[in-house]
This record gives sequence, C-alpha cells and structure tokens, in this order.
Amino acid sequence: MIPIKVATASLNQTPLDWAGNQERIEAVLRKARADDVSLLVLPELCTTGYGCEDAFLGPDVAKRAWSMLMELLPRTEGMVVSIGMPVRRRGGLYNTACVIADGRIAGFAAKEHLAGEGLHYEPRWFKPWPNHQVVQLERDGQSYPFGDVFFDFSGVRVGFEICEDAWVAQRRGALDGHAMDIIVNPSASHFAFGKHEVRERLVLEGSRSMAVSYLYANLLGNEAGRVIYDGGCYIAQNGRLLAKSPRLTFDDSVLTTAVIDIEASRTEQVRTTSFQADRSDPGAKRIDVSFEFRRARMERSELVSAAWESSNAHKEEEFMRALTLALFDYLRKSHSRGFVLSISGGADSAATACLVALMVDRALSELGGEAFAAKVHMQAQPSARDWVRKLLCCAYQPTDNSGDVTREAATAVAEAIGATFYILDVQDIVGAYEGLISDAVGRPLTWERDDITLQNIQARARGPSVWMLANMRGALLLSTSNRSEAAVGYATMDGDTCGGLSPIAGIDKAFLRHWLRWLETEGPEGMRPIPELRAVNVQTPTAELRPKGSGQTDEGDLMPYPVLDVIERLAIGDKLPPADCLEILGS
Repeated sequence: MIPIKVATASLNQTPLDWAGNQERIEAVLRKARADDVSLLVLPELCTTGYGCEDAFLGPDVAKRAWSMLMELLPRTEGMVVSIGMPVRRRGGLYNTACVIADGRIAGFAAKEHLAGEGLHYEPRWFKPWPNHQVVQLERDGQSYPFGDVFFDFSGVRVGFEICEDAWVAQRRGALDGHAMDIIVNPSASHFAFGKHEVRERLVLEGSRSMAVSYLYANLLGNEAGRVIYDGGCYIAQNGRLLAKSPRLTFDDSVLTTAVIDIEASRTEQVRTTSFQADRSDPGAKRIDVSFEFRRARMERSELVSAAWESSNAHKEEEFMRALTLALFDYLRKSHSRGFVLSISGGADSAATACLVALMVDRALSELGGEAFAAKVHMQAQPSARDWVRKLLCCAYQPTDNSGDVTREAATAVAEAIGATFYILDVQDIVGAYEGLISDAVGRPLTWERDDITLQNIQARARGPSVWMLANMRGALLLSTSNRSEAAVGYATMDGDTCGGLSPIAGIDKAFLRHWLRWLETEGPEGMRPIPELRAVNVQTPTAELRPKGSGQTDEGDLMPYPVLDVIERLAIGDKLPPADCLEILGS
C-alpha cells in the first residue's frame, strides 16, 4: 500500500475581494495542515473569484493574483497544493492551476477547453491552451513549466482536468496515454437542478476509466450575483466514491478529506484489460518534483449524506437551499441592510418572502446568531422573528380592483414569518395618472379601449413606493417575476420586474406552486412548515388588474401553466420551431 491523505476544498469567494479571498484560502490551508493533508486541491480561479468578467482583461487582476500567490507560498510548506488563478503570458490570459510543492512553485497546468455556453463566457477573457504544448513562464527572474503538463512527485503522478476539460466529448483520458496515479479537477461549476448527480458520475467514471484517484473541488455560494455554486466536492478511486462534501452550506469553506492508496490504482491499471499501458515518452509534459508524500494511516471511508439529500422532497429542499444561500450571500456581499418586497397575496411574492425567512432560519441554525450578525454587518437580534422583521419589509399595495382574499393572504404570510408589513393603497396614484393622460389625449380612458394601459398603470404605480422603502432602509428591492410568465412577456416593466434582485426569475410557475404547497404542509428538513400559505395556495392565480367581476385569472390570460412550461421547454430549451412545438403538443 501507498496511502496518502488528500483533500478538496470548496470556497465561497468574491470577485476582486483580494483580502477576503486570501484570508479564506489561508484558513483552508490551516485546516488542511491541522488534518495532516498531503495534497490539497482548491477551486478554479479561487484567487480572483470566477466572476471578474471584463476586469480579467485589464492588467491588475492577473498581477494581484500573482502577488497573492507569492504571499500564499510559505503557507503551503509540507504539502502539495493546487491553486486556481489567471496568468498572463505573451499576449494571452490563461485559466490555470498553479501547483505548489512545499512552498515552491512546481509549474502551471493550463485549461484547454473553455466554457462558452449558458452562463459561461470564458472565451471572451481567456485563451485555450493547445494540447501537447509545454513552454516556460518567465516571471521575476524565475522560469516555471507551463501548459499541458503533469507532475511526478517522487514517483506519484498527478494530472489535471480543469472543469470543462472533464465535460467535453474527448476527455484527456489519462493525459493522452500517460498513466496517472491521481487526476485533480479544480472547477467553478454552477448549480442547476440535478447537476450534482451528473458531476458525481463524471468523477466516478473518470476514476474508473482511468483507474486513478480523482479529486474534484468546486466553488461555493452566490459569488457575484446571478450564479450560484453548490460546493459539491468529491474524492473517488477506481470507480468508488470515497468522500463528498455537503452542498449549499453557509460556510466560508468546506474541507473534504480521504486516504487514497496509490498502489490500488496501479494494480487496477494492470488488472483492467481495457486500460492501455503507458509505453510513450512523456517528454516535456512530465514535471519532476522532488517531494515525498507522507504515508497516511488507511481509513475506512464512510459516506454520510445530509438527510435532505436523500429525502423524497429532494428537489424542493435543493431549491430552498440554493435560493436562501444566494440571498444570504448577495445581502452580505453587497452590504445591504435587508430586503423590500411588494407582496401581492399571490404565489410569486409569497414564495420570495418565505425564502427570506428561511434564509434567516438557516443562517441562525448553521452559523449562530453572533456569526450571522457579523457576516451581515448588523447587530444581533433576540430571535428569528426579530431578524426577519429587521431584514424584510413587505408592502401590500391595493387598488380598487384588489380583493379581500389577496389582502388577507398577504397579511397572513407577512405576519406568519414576522416581516415588517405595510398596506399602501395606491388607488389615488393610479387615478391621478389616469386623469393626467385623459386630459392630455382629450378623452376618458375605458376598459373597452385601453385594457392593457389600465392594467399596467396599476402595476407600475406600485414601484415608486417600494423603491422609497428600499432607499429608506438601505435595502435591496426584490422583484417577483417568474420564468414561465417572463418567457411570454406576461410581466410588467416597472411592475413585477421592478427591483434589484430577482430570486425566482429562473423558476417555472408550476414548480413554484408545487413548492409552496410542500412548504405549507411539510417544510424543509429540520424546519417547520408555514401553514398560513394555505391562504395563497387555495387561490386561482390572478393579477387583479381588471375590475372585480371580470373573472380575470393568469391562466385565462395565458394558458394552463403546465402547457406553457412545455412550450417554453420546446421552443426555448430545445430551440424547436413553432410548427414542431404544435405537432408535439398535439400528439
């Protein structure tokens, strides 16, 4: 046996937060040293943060990342550490993993396949590194191997796949025939429903097909606004999962460790008939490093999953944890003083309000009151309800077309979660706008002739007052438009799209209504349900923008939400033309 203790780390970083990012890296280095780790993998671009966007193009980001690296070097003594960072070289910016051994730079592995779809725009900032090319990086009078490299630590071979390198059709496969002992993958892989299962399969299949130990590290949290990272670090060997990290936590970092047996992978390579023996000369690809990994004591690995990950309500739990983490990170990283919400008594605003309350429950449970207060830069509050009252202000804004049902539902939800709550009647404001335009055009506005105009002014008249509340409180205004309605334009600019942050913009209405029913009757693991949501869930969704008695419903204006969601998936997700969508719907 050749047992080595290895670790991966998830980090909640912030783009361009140089002091904070370095502090969190140093903290996880201390944890790893205390746990006697010999090999530690940190996430992709963890020095700078992944979401620097066009700041990557300027000289300062790569320069400051290098300065941080120099300060981190002494803190890696006795370990091999992979640190994700951007590096400029001869007219190109490259996404790299810097490999440090015992306080000295051993070289840089450069990313070959850049992520350029969906949320990712890496080709805008980085150049892909060509396969099989190895050069020297000259910096501060020193020369370091750079490019398509692997590292030989006194006989233990470590190769790299950097995030997208593992997702492409042609994986590097034991680095083009050079048998590895360990593959490491520093990643910045965003959260999506069920994506962690695909990620886990990639890790397991990589470890099995290459007969190696596979170490996968990922970012954590809402780094810069629209992207959520779930953490999700894995350590696998020969197709067996040895360890995985908890996901979607409120921690600054999570260290995941395991003891791997190098000899077990080598035996598997010899035993497996499909594995191609290493018969080629690696040439300049192999970087020899004089470093001996410490022998660890073999440990029996026990995979322990959080109760919510194995529950029947996995998707509902995952949604709650992803969104509450996103709200928490956005709140503290923007130094905002809370949230303001125009609450209508309907599903969208009720879900958004409940997510804020659940964020508070999670923060108090995972961090404790003092740590929570420190992270959001506020004074600690006596109870969860006091925290919600301080952090969330809801305003119900009726017009003459609003009914008692929605008023009572909005009031019930706000009171149930403990939010600050106001009723701001905006009918006079709506009437003033109607009169202003009527006088200007020389005729009265009527529902027969001006239906959309009269509907939308009610929604738009609600914006200024909630913006005033947000400004007074130094808070973020939350918008409530969901994906189903936004996809077909059933949303009012300066109405339900009004705000600085849109938590449910990527969620379809059918799932949102299902989630609210689950939250009413069951609730998340370790938290109570919110039975007051029944007042919302029994309603037929309606914008209440036409006169009472008109029977206006959202699905009447549109179509049944399940049908709308199918059309959205076919037309937007699958990019099918209208005729094909109709054919599939009719079949």
